[in-house]
Amino acid sequence: MSDLFGSAAPANSAPKPKSKPEAPAPVPSSYGAADIEILEGLEPVRRRPGMYIGGTDTNAYHHLFAEVIDNSMDEAIAGHANRIEVHLGADGYITVTDNGRGIPVEKHPKFPNRSTLEIVHTVLHAGGKFDSKAYETSGGLHGVGVSVVNALSDDMVVEVARDQQLHRIIFSRGKVVQDVENVGRVNNRRGTTTRFHPDPEIFGATAHFSAGRIFRMTRAKAYLFGGVELRWSCDESLASDDVPAKAVFHYPDGLKDFMAARIEGETRITDEIFSGKSGRPGSHGSVEWAIAWTLGDGSVQSYCNTVPTPDGGTHEAGLRMALLRGLKNYAELTKNKAAANLTAEDVLTSCSAMLSVFVREPEFVGQTKDKLASGEATRIVDTALRDAFDHWLGSSPNQAGKLLDWALERADERMRRRKEKEIDRASATRKLRLPGKLADCTQNAAQGAELFIVEGDSAGGSAKQARNRANQAVLPLRGKILNVAGASREKMAGSQLIADLIQALGCGTRDRYNEDDLRYDKIIIMTDADVDGAHIASLLITFFFQEMPRLIEGGHLYLALPPLYRISQGPKTLYARDEAHKTELMASEFNGRSKIDITRFKGLGEMPFAHLRETTMSPKSRTLLQVKILDDRDATRTTVDRLMGSKPEARFDFIQENAAFVTDLDI
Repeated sequence: MSDLFGSAAPANSAPKPKSKPEAPAPVPSSYGAADIEILEGLEPVRRRPGMYIGGTDTNAYHHLFAEVIDNSMDEAIAGHANRIEVHLGADGYITVTDNGRGIPVEKHPKFPNRSTLEIVHTVLHAGGKFDSKAYETSGGLHGVGVSVVNALSDDMVVEVARDQQLHRIIFSRGKVVQDVENVGRVNNRRGTTTRFHPDPEIFGATAHFSAGRIFRMTRAKAYLFGGVELRWSCDESLASDDVPAKAVFHYPDGLKDFMAARIEGETRITDEIFSGKSGRPGSHGSVEWAIAWTLGDGSVQSYCNTVPTPDGGTHEAGLRMALLRGLKNYAELTKNKAAANLTAEDVLTSCSAMLSVFVREPEFVGQTKDKLASGEATRIVDTALRDAFDHWLGSSPNQAGKLLDWALERADERMRRRKEKEIDRASATRKLRLPGKLADCTQNAAQGAELFIVEGDSAGGSAKQARNRANQAVLPLRGKILNVAGASREKMAGSQLIADLIQALGCGTRDRYNEDDLRYDKIIIMTDADVDGAHIASLLITFFFQEMPRLIEGGHLYLALPPLYRISQGPKTLYARDEAHKTELMASEFNGRSKIDITRFKGLGEMPFAHLRETTMSPKSRTLLQVKILDDRDATRTTVDRLMGSKPEARFDFIQENAAFVTDLDI
């Protein structure tokens, strides 16, 4: 007890007199008026860029371009511009030019010593879009867009051609470097040109614009408003097969052209694209849509005032209401009572939809405008589509019947899934319905449960002996899984390996993926530490990336790191992942005074289960690599398609490009 509470006093010692308690030491005052910071100008943006553009990642980096081109699009939609030019330079600069009215350059009434051009770029919440006088509808609402771009750029040059005079102002990190100056007379030019370079202090020295992404963003604007011509250009060093050095976009048919290009090559359920427009283009309450049902991956791509809304919102709710109600009404006319069970999910399955709505003073969720919150948008879209969809279905009974049959099949499938009770691991009856090779764990909860995907029955046998039966399940794969990146949907449907894997996970695939139905917390790919094992792991990662990307996003996918060598010297035993690791351990951990035994494992099936448990499966001693998707999804998709897709020449090009980096070949 004395060890725990200090030395005990001897039994015969006299008690010590009580001392007065010491007064508490004074706490120094470190919080006063001087500690309150007042951030002026655009300093709040540089301190907390995430509040204005959502962060400093790749998406935020490209959002700067969106803010600038949206201003030019607002001029076009208001009828003051019909041409916008975008140039991406190899130096990382983007230039956006329009032939609109040009930002006013005269002194501002509220700030008589400063030009309006300067105010717009240096003062938050300064702009011409707070009411509907200058713009009936617009993408910029808060007066922070271009000023935020200015704050987060290390160089920005703005030129305004107005009243046959050219004016120029230069900024750096939100501050004026060169005040507004009159450059001279221009006879055949008007509008605003903005050239800027994002600040590496904010985004990092390696951040850069993706030419492909900027190209697609530019083209999308032309689709969204047929009254504008978009001219694209980039330096030759940035051009590629997918990104031309120069291009002109002008699409009078708008979203219908967009949809036709998007679904090109896909098998259609309905032959025609359901498309249309309502209201005066660009005016309050106008709607444009293009919808097609195909056997490909369906998704809804929506916009408000030409601003993309990837998270959807109230306008997409109106779309769902109109399509569901229209198909149900058609079913009633044809005496099809089964349609009473239809839901919007059934109708939108495999539906590729483009939706653009223009609303006066819309409400978005956050400054990045990823989701529309205006309740009025639901009514506007529902009203615009309702009669048009009824007429489209009635005018073509053949394609309407195909669409109704397709939706009813989806409804039957959904209801079958709902009727199936959640798989109970404690029930022998339910276990019979799981893949035959799956050795499931005994716990019922998904939290903490792990599924090891291994190659072959031999490795599966070792893993089953090495596992913790309480929370670790093992699914052996018989042979290599299908490469889904280059396979047709029919071939995938006929793959028993894929069917077993999907059934074991229980969560569905693609748009039917449901996180709540996932039966395991960790999905661990455990293959041999050799080339074949790496190939199988690559095929599995490709499967999850294409069919269950949200499983990866949820942090559920891992790679196990089984050793290739076991090295022993006397009582000392270590494991090496590969040849290089073995060499490193031999040099640093072992000596030549006694015999060293080195065992090379031919595969997981040849490894004693005790060693497999110790090195690879036990949470106490194993190492796992978590699989993540890069922020730049387009680049990730391009890489996967290039290395795993159906074009062998793309892989051949990759090998040629990277052959110089190969330093060791095990031949």
